[in-house]
Amino acid sequence: MTAANLRGFGPLGIVAFLIILAANLIAVPLSAALVLGWAQWSQTPLSEIGFRRPKSWSRSLAISLVFGIAFKLLLKSAVMPLLGADPINGPYHYLVGNAAALPAILLSVIIIGGFCEETVFRGYMFERLGQIFGHGLGAKTLSVLVTTLLFASAHYHDQGINGVEQAVFTGLVFGSIYAATGRLWEVMVAHAAFDVAAIAIIYWNLESSVAHLIYK
Repeated sequence: MTAANLRGFGPLGIVAFLIILAANLIAVPLSAALVLGWAQWSQTPLSEIGFRRPKSWSRSLAISLVFGIAFKLLLKSAVMPLLGADPINGPYHYLVGNAAALPAILLSVIIIGGFCEETVFRGYMFERLGQIFGHGLGAKTLSVLVTTLLFASAHYHDQGINGVEQAVFTGLVFGSIYAATGRLWEVMVAHAAFDVAAIAIIYWNLESSVAHLIYK
């Protein structure tokens, strides 16, 4: 009975949903941990929140890795400049040449960006919204839009409006990939590669160069 209530949208299900969203405001890993706990307590198979094996691990993950890096370069050089974004990411500019800070931030973006955010905003949110909207093309499109709005909003507190704008694009793209495949692993790797590429650009002080690569 408890499992069914957690998975449904009665009082217990709604409370669980709100707690997971609220936990994301405290710490994304906490929210992701609660998602995995919710899956266990509600007897929801992990495959239903995206933890499905790709047909080929090596091929899928290699493509995702290259895609994530290329996507970051595309946004930084071709998209964000059109929006008037500052080429310098102020909140993370301290990473320029900062080798001491590099291991911690890389571990953070891989775990938080790659694993935790995708578990919450794609795996969990798509499962929950799918129960409300359904699973047709229109329903999946709506799920992509709703999750993108939530995902982008979560980036305002530490990255400001430029972070929100970038997260809109990443949310739409990663959400669309997940909606099409139903698998998290590829999206997790692409997201982690995207964030690691961003850190690399900052660390080597290449932000202005990449941002002006196309538009001089």
